[in-house]
Amino acid sequence: MLVAKDIHKSYGDLEVLKGVDFEVKRNEVVSITGASGAGKSTLLHILGTLDIPDKGIVTINDENVLKLNSTKKANFRNTHIGFIFQFHNLLPEFNALENVCIPALIKGESLKGAEKRASELLEKLGVGGRAKHKPSELSGGEQQRVSVARALINNPSIIFADEPSGNLDSKNAEQLHDLFFKLREELNQTFVIVTHNNSLAQMADRKLEMQDGIFI
Repeated sequence: MLVAKDIHKSYGDLEVLKGVDFEVKRNEVVSITGASGAGKSTLLHILGTLDIPDKGIVTINDENVLKLNSTKKANFRNTHIGFIFQFHNLLPEFNALENVCIPALIKGESLKGAEKRASELLEKLGVGGRAKHKPSELSGGEQQRVSVARALINNPSIIFADEPSGNLDSKNAEQLHDLFFKLREELNQTFVIVTHNNSLAQMADRKLEMQDGIFI
């Protein structure tokens, strides 16, 4: 459901990606590991349409996403792609429920429909009782569960996670890792996870390692 071919990316004289090929099947969990600077996050941002390669092709659900104009790309990203980041990226002025609703409202969902879906997700992820709390009132583990709910709100085709447990203690990290696989089973979700956490990497269906801009 995702195919990337011959992905190159440089920043000035620094060649970060050197012809990466990558495929993901629907309902698959793939981990990408490697040292800092190997190109993992750069690849993830390109796959998620947040960045543009210098060369290469990326298709998601048979759509060549690199050929979409900026407006269509933003709409595609909002509808088909979910993101989970290390530092949550929750908006501090909104409570948990409102943060989760935002992508659905951007998509054009009614407020009532968005709040219903967001409440269901927060309950499923074990933070339903924290829906009215702002991010500053939540623990790190709770904030990350809210960010997972936000990533899921529009039923995306694929979720990209960039060091999702990198800011969590070992207990919360383990719970988050188990949650990903629960969501894969219950919601048929597909995950591509960049991580330094070896236990999470080993749990994946496939573990890939990047070094110097290529998979080894």
